[in-house]
Amino acid sequence: MEEKQTKKVLTDQERLDLAAQLDEDLDVFINSLEKRRYTEGWPEDRWEEEMAKHPFFMKKSPEPGEQLSPLMEGLQQLKYDPQENTEQELADTYKEDGRFYMQHRKFRMAVLSYTEALRYKVGDASYKAVLYNNRSAANYLLQNYRSSLQDAQKALELNPDYDKSRWRAAQCAAALDRFDLCVELCDTILQRDSTNSGAIELRKSCLGRKVAKLRDSRKEARQQREKEQKWDRLVAELEKRMVKFEEREALEDERQLRPRLAPLEDFMVSCNERGVLSWPVVFCYPEFLTTDFQQQLLETITMQDVLEELFEEPLMYEKAVLYLANDVNVYYENRILGLPYMVDKNKTIQEIVAERTFVVYHGTLTFYIVAKGSKHEEAFVNQTRTPLTINYW
Repeated sequence: MEEKQTKKVLTDQERLDLAAQLDEDLDVFINSLEKRRYTEGWPEDRWEEEMAKHPFFMKKSPEPGEQLSPLMEGLQQLKYDPQENTEQELADTYKEDGRFYMQHRKFRMAVLSYTEALRYKVGDASYKAVLYNNRSAANYLLQNYRSSLQDAQKALELNPDYDKSRWRAAQCAAALDRFDLCVELCDTILQRDSTNSGAIELRKSCLGRKVAKLRDSRKEARQQREKEQKWDRLVAELEKRMVKFEEREALEDERQLRPRLAPLEDFMVSCNERGVLSWPVVFCYPEFLTTDFQQQLLETITMQDVLEELFEEPLMYEKAVLYLANDVNVYYENRILGLPYMVDKNKTIQEIVAERTFVVYHGTLTFYIVAKGSKHEEAFVNQTRTPLTINYW
């Protein structure tokens, strides 16, 4: 028979000694905690920032590419994990994301969300029609009208009674100038609701714009034909005159005939209906290192008449009045030979350009004007020239 163990009864002194020991042990434990640094809490100076990262306290969803907290990452994995969700649940999740981004005007993110939702094989055609319609709306707000139209049409294939998609398709067709499609869609809308003011106005606008576009297209085609006829007429006259150009393809490429100088760049040589040419011309004054420009000089005028007009008033940069029509000589330079040639002032521009030594550079005629018998004329004529160089100052 087992003996019963008797419980020891502590004396008052023993009880006081045990309580003191327990107090001492607790003090030792607390002191040890104070000496150790706590590493699992939020820093005092960043506690608000850290708390905002917690899923329960977040004020906004994480941005794409933003590093997630372990808890948030775990929740995200649960939310999008194909092992934890059916395809319908995943599609619903991305659809809800798209709705959230649409409400916050983040339309690109909405497009991505609806695209992800459409990846899953959801058997309900009306459900997919909603996804296509919503993605169409996001693309429309991004002004991606072509993609928006394709999505709206896909939604209509899945749900022919989807009036929202039909209206958006009509709006996209109008924005893309697909007028016939827009009118067709508006007609369908009006068959279902003859009082739809939006469809009535859009249809009317499309028909008006279609007429205007056809008119503009005919005008552009006519202008293009006229431009081609002018070019052909110009080339024919230049070839008939046997005008010489430094550029070998001057009569094959219109750009080769365009002047390079800013005051003349919009005034290419032209030919009127009577076959008379007008040339862009530069007049250089070596003495003053300056130039004058004639944007459209008729080839029928003589050089003497040109000078009379140029010097109708004294040049603003000459002190003595030496530059008068009868007191100057005019030269042109053959840049290939590097030689100057004096112009017969009684000749017309057409006759001067027809001279054997005259060569046109960049579709521009260039002449040099110097005072007769002056040291500047002597310097100009006698200076050593480098072929294919010219200064317009």
